[in-house]
This record gives sequence, C-alpha cells and structure tokens, in this order.
Amino acid sequence: MYQRNISRKVTAALADTRIVLLSGARQVGKSTLARQLAEQRGGQYLTLDDPTIAELARTDPSALVNGAAAFTVIDEVQSAPALFPALKREVDAHPVPGRFLLTGSANVFMLPTASESLAGRMEVLTLEPLSQAEVQGSPHNLVDALFDSRPWARRTVATDRADLVRRLVAGGFPEALDRAEPQRRDAWFRSYLASLLQRDVRDYANIEGLHDMPRLLSLLAARAGSLLNMAEVSRATGIAHSTLRRYLSLLEALYIVQPLPAWSANLGKRLVKAPKVHLIDAGLTAHLRGDADADAAALALSPRLGPLLETFVVQELRRHLCWAETSASAWHFRTAAGQEVDLVLETPSQRIVGIEVKASASVTQGDFKGLRALADAAGKSFARGVVLYTGEQLMPFDEHLWAVPLGVLWAGGGVA
Repeated sequence: MYQRNISRKVTAALADTRIVLLSGARQVGKSTLARQLAEQRGGQYLTLDDPTIAELARTDPSALVNGAAAFTVIDEVQSAPALFPALKREVDAHPVPGRFLLTGSANVFMLPTASESLAGRMEVLTLEPLSQAEVQGSPHNLVDALFDSRPWARRTVATDRADLVRRLVAGGFPEALDRAEPQRRDAWFRSYLASLLQRDVRDYANIEGLHDMPRLLSLLAARAGSLLNMAEVSRATGIAHSTLRRYLSLLEALYIVQPLPAWSANLGKRLVKAPKVHLIDAGLTAHLRGDADADAAALALSPRLGPLLETFVVQELRRHLCWAETSASAWHFRTAAGQEVDLVLETPSQRIVGIEVKASASVTQGDFKGLRALADAAGKSFARGVVLYTGEQLMPFDEHLWAVPLGVLWAGGGVA
C-alpha cells in the first residue's frame, strides 16, 4: 500500500475545519485514504456506491447526516448533491472541526446539480494519481525545492532513460501500477475509460453521443502539450463547437482533462490566451496514443517521447503541489514570437518559477531562451528557471537558471 503525502494536509484540515472534501478522479486512491482515516479515528465510513446508502442520501439526506458518527466519511458525495444543504445545516448547528470527510470523483463546483455552497465551512483538497516520489516512498517535494531561496550545489542525479520511459507509460493510478505486464496495464486503462464513459459521463451529463468521447479523448492525447484550438478540434472530431465545449467542461469536471492556462504579466491577458491540453496522467495519455506497450528503449529514442514527457512532468509537479508547503498555481508561458516555457509556477505573492522540459540528455544555452523571456516578463518576481532533461548533471547556466536531471522528481531536490 502506498503512503500518500497529502495525508498530513488532510489531518491538518480536519483539525480546524468542519468539513473536508477530498476530490479527484476515480481510482486515484481517495477511498483507500478515507477508509484509513476512518479506522484511525474510530469513525464511520459510508459510500454512495452502496445503493441503499445512496437512496437514503437522495431521498432523506437529513436522516443520513443527523445520524452520522462523531467522525464520518461519506464517499463519492457527488452522487447525491442533496446532501450539501443537509451538511450545511448540521455543521451550522454543531460547529465541531473534523466532523465530516467527504470524497468526490467530480468537481462539485463545476457540476450544475451542486448548487449549495459550503463556503467557510469546507476545505477542498485534491488527490491526484501517485507521484513518482510516492511510488518511491519519498516525502521529497520538488515544488518546495524550486522555491527554496537557499543556493543549490552541483551534483549528479542518476536518470536512466529507459527507466524514465517505463515510469511514464505506467502512470500513477495505483491499480494500473500494480500490473507489471504492459498488456495487463493497457487492459486496465481500457476498462477504466469504458467505466468512466458508461457511468460518470452518462450519469452526470445525460450525454447520448458517447461514441464521440473516445475519439475526442484520443485526439486530446495526440495533442498533449499543444495549445487548445477549439475550432481545430471541432473540425477534426466532427463535434459541433457548442457540444465540444460541453464535453470538455464535463471531462474537466471529472478531472480527466486538465488544461494548463496561459501566464502573462498582464492579468487581463491571462483570460484570453489559449490553454495547453493535458490529460490527468501520462500513462493514460500513452494508452490513448498507442504507446502504452511500446518498447521502452525504442520509445526513449522516438520523437513521440517529447509530448508524453511534457505531460509527465507537468502532472508530476501538479501532484507535488497537492502536498507542498509552498502554495502555487500552474501555468504555461508563450510569447507572440513563439518563445515558450512548458510550466510556470506562481505563488500568491507572485514569485515565479519556470520549468522547461527536454527529452535530450544534454542542455545548451539555447534551451534557456524561453526561460530568459519569462524572466524578462516577470522582472523581480522571477525566482528560478530550470530545464529538466534526461542527463545526470545538476549544474548552473546563470545565477537563477539551472539544468536539472529528471531524476530529481523522485530522487530528491537540488538544494544544498
């Protein structure tokens, strides 16, 4: 069983917040973590996957909530939006911290059926698929290392290219990782997508044209790391523009599609620039692209590796953000002249870190062109820029610019 690094944040939230919602895609490990916490606290575990409990939650939510134990987990809460008003009434009447831990496989704030706000009463934490640090059993957090103001030191970090590719195509879903054979892991991804489409998409959105969804997901996987051009995707899939927007909103609400918005020093421009397309997991992306059972050595040398590697790094760092001490949001950066940075992290105080991803085993000054453009745009807010690459030497190219081996994602940061 994997130790989830977000556990500390969940425990801290339960200590001072009446309701904690642990959200994330299906099969990322929410139920497992919630059961563990219920057992540790001697609490009650209820799942709306149980038809009897689900029926009570929909028809008489007050009865379910009022009869709950001192600490109660309600799993898959998005299945019964009627619970939210009942929960609000209960925690207002008995404002005790840590009363309820909810889990949800859909973003309840993006679903039209969830209209009741629990603002001020609920903290929302997101559980992503396993990071490579968690797979290794390490508490290391690269986001914190990137924002650490202490000087870095040159060193060597082992990064085996074939091992990196195996990690990439395996992804971070716990059940998929437990399947050593690539063919069996590929079968898991097929079943996962079929279940997602038949259960969640149909239930939450009442979409009849489910045959369009696999084609759309495959296209998005093929364009992972690219700018989202709605008109182009509409033409390529044959899906009407208005319908496409609805499909993408639903896939985002289910955490499967995770767009990466554009960063600009001008806050107004952020709203009009195109996001980049990323799916939740590099393993799922590789499956949809037909690369899941590819020979690791061959894929490591293929031009197909680049986009997959970018998704892998973006999603790994998004996972680190979930338990980092440093609060930051994720963006991408692109200038009108075509200079770009794959990932930009920005803290609430507007400190900026840029991360560029390279599939090559060597780095040159030219690889920092986009990071230098970001540094110019960010000015004094720019804290550090790194090029993550498949080599092994962690070394400086300027005062705030470093070449960093991809192995630091699970082997430790570069802070001296």
